[in-house]
Amino acid sequence: MAAPCRRVATRSVLRFLSCCSGTAVRNTGCRPFFSASVCAATCQTKDGVERATAPWTLVAAVCLQRLPVVSADCTLMEQRFKDLMCQMELEKSVMSDHELRILEDAERRLRQQANDYDSDEEDGHGDQDILLAQDLDDMWEQKLKSFQPALRVRADVDKDLTSPERCLADSLLLLAEQQVGSEKLWLLPQTQWQEGETLRQTAERALTSLPVAGIQGTFLSNAPCGVYKYKLPSAVRTEDSAGTKVFFFKAFLSGQAPLANTHASFQWVKKSELQGYLKPAYMQKVNRFILCL
Repeated sequence: MAAPCRRVATRSVLRFLSCCSGTAVRNTGCRPFFSASVCAATCQTKDGVERATAPWTLVAAVCLQRLPVVSADCTLMEQRFKDLMCQMELEKSVMSDHELRILEDAERRLRQQANDYDSDEEDGHGDQDILLAQDLDDMWEQKLKSFQPALRVRADVDKDLTSPERCLADSLLLLAEQQVGSEKLWLLPQTQWQEGETLRQTAERALTSLPVAGIQGTFLSNAPCGVYKYKLPSAVRTEDSAGTKVFFFKAFLSGQAPLANTHASFQWVKKSELQGYLKPAYMQKVNRFILCL
């Protein structure tokens, strides 16, 4: 029983192969697809490999921000809302301990004037003089007059772009003037990737290698927050160097802010001032991940 079944299966396979032969294909009007498809797939694979191995120089850059030190000035709407909340809190709040003490002092003063006051009723004071709430108010008023708050706007410091202490109510960004090709450009501090290190380590090295003392940054992530790539001009483009890919990493200035640096190639600028330093295409990428906190 097994032998006839084997002969039937073999005969069916042979009939199928004969239908797929060149003669059968020509007779049925179907075009041969094996050789053409293989060639097309080979070409596509070759092109994909060439595109995947395109030579790009990898660079990591640091978006180092100094966060605001003081709160920003309130807008008109914010000020109106603040006044409304203060009025509601004043109307609905209960009296504080100091306000209750003022009322007790006023009541004690009335009893003294009415000759209905016994000093023995003041428990815990003995022969000590009683410190009235009004005396505390006078003391606090004198301390307030002697207190001199720091200036929010300092014209001499705010104009110094090399000082990280400028514009305390705004977020500042560190820019570095670096050599790119035959020209100097204002960019975020960056350096080229080296074999054996991650892009995060490259970005940390770009920050520590700056010739400015006292700069310490807290990186927010191991993943880049943005990518910018550009091709070299066709005159200088080669097979080994097609262009550059820049990976941006965000970091906040941590610790005490460094002193104003003596290098004119480093500046602390606000987001609204970036337009005067960065190229339009580069600035378009940077604007996507810079937040005015």
